[in-house]
Amino acid sequence: LKSNPSSNEEKEAQTQLTKSDELQRLHSQALSAYQQEDYEAAISLLDEILAVCVWDAELRELRAECYIKEGEPSKAISDLKAAAKLKNDNTEAFYKISKIYYQLGDHELSLSEVRECLKLDQDHKQCFSLYKQVKKLNKQIESAEEFIREGRYEDAISKYESVMKTEPEVPVYATRAKERICHCLSKNQQATEAIKLCTEVLQVEPTNVNALKDRAEAYLLEDLYEE
Repeated sequence: LKSNPSSNEEKEAQTQLTKSDELQRLHSQALSAYQQEDYEAAISLLDEILAVCVWDAELRELRAECYIKEGEPSKAISDLKAAAKLKNDNTEAFYKISKIYYQLGDHELSLSEVRECLKLDQDHKQCFSLYKQVKKLNKQIESAEEFIREGRYEDAISKYESVMKTEPEVPVYATRAKERICHCLSKNQQATEAIKLCTEVLQVEPTNVNALKDRAEAYLLEDLYEE
């Protein structure tokens, strides 16, 4: 504006300055809302800022944190993926994405993301620790599924029991393991045990199609046609 003043440019400059002041005010409010644990308000304010400051990685990371607190993991992943691209060597974003996928029960995507973190920093303690855990779990699940394909149901049951021991903290893995064990029991003509286990799964996930099908097969074995 100083180097080339004209009424047009002055008006544009004043508009931008006003907008800049407004965004700084919104930023302060967003941080304040976050600190007061009013995550819904923080998200709303960050939405406004990010509509203008599209390429701000830190704002996206902050909004991702709010989404995590609000129980919206898929939206958090979207922001963190953008932040991983916008900021060089953003190991923290890859770690958080991997952690969210892991909590959701998507061990394969979790493994893929944590590997990206270790590509950037092979000595990253959190990523390496998570990598070891996910890799072990992933290997057990792959092995169990291989046994099922080969019709080795006892071995598959044993392997899925190991999965539950490997990850006792995240409930989705126990549910998934029970679902697959029920499948194996049903295939192995162990109807009573299959019905019991599938019922456990269906108490947690009433619309689990696999558990419904496997329990139906087990009921057939027991001649319980109505059920």
